[in-house]
Order: sequence, then structure tokens, then C-alpha cells
Amino acid sequence: MSTPVRAAGCVLWRRSPAHGVEFCLVSRPKWHDWSLPKGKLKHGETELAAALREVEEETGRTCRPTTRLPRVHYRTHDGRRKTVDYWLAEETGGTFTPNQEIDKIRWLPTAAAAELLTEARDRALLAQAVRELALSRG
Repeated sequence: MSTPVRAAGCVLWRRSPAHGVEFCLVSRPKWHDWSLPKGKLKHGETELAAALREVEEETGRTCRPTTRLPRVHYRTHDGRRKTVDYWLAEETGGTFTPNQEIDKIRWLPTAAAAELLTEARDRALLAQAVRELALSRG
């Protein structure tokens, strides 16, 4: 049995005067999908360091991580096992520049973000992030 692919990412959010909170989704042209920012760990890198690096690489944004979210397990397009560690993280600045891996990002309120996300596991993670935000904001 092969070792799972290890990755990390964030459910990235920001405050919005119009919607209260908006979440950042990334468009991955290679997979024709909308996802949460994430990517593979580099050798010797911690999960949190990888999550923050991947958010910045994919969205151009820096962020402040808060709550660790549930670990997600699934199989990749080629059948390999993958484990992804996620954090809830508030955007703190930066600017997006489209690249080969991520061609667009969208900031959306909860319902629109859930509708646009391609994978059910990402929708479940978004729902958990919304619950955590509600708890942390009292």
C-alpha cells in the first residue's frame, strides 16, 4: 500500500460589509473545478507552514490561521490516497495574480461559495468553517 499524498490548505475568509463574511475559492483549469486553496507538503515542511505557503502561492493572499479544521481523506484522480489538513484563516492582505495552476479566484458569501465548490468534501469543510466562525464570533 502506498503512502498517502500529504497536503494542507485553508478555508480562507474575509469580512465583507455586504455579506458579513466571504470565502475565497480557486479555479483550477487543469481539473476544471472550484476548490479551496491547498497543496502538497514539501519535504520537512509542517502542515501549517504548507497551508500558509499554498494559500499565498495560489491566491496571492497572506492570512492569519485560527482554528484547525477536520483532516480530509480522499482518492486523487489517479486513485492515490490523499490526506489534507486544513485551517480556518482570515485574509490579511495581498493581491491575486493568475497563473498556470490557478487562473481565477472568487470571494463569495457562504451559500454562493457552497454552490460553486465542485466537491462535496469541500462543501462539508466550508460548513464546518462557518460553524467555527460563528462560535468564535459569539
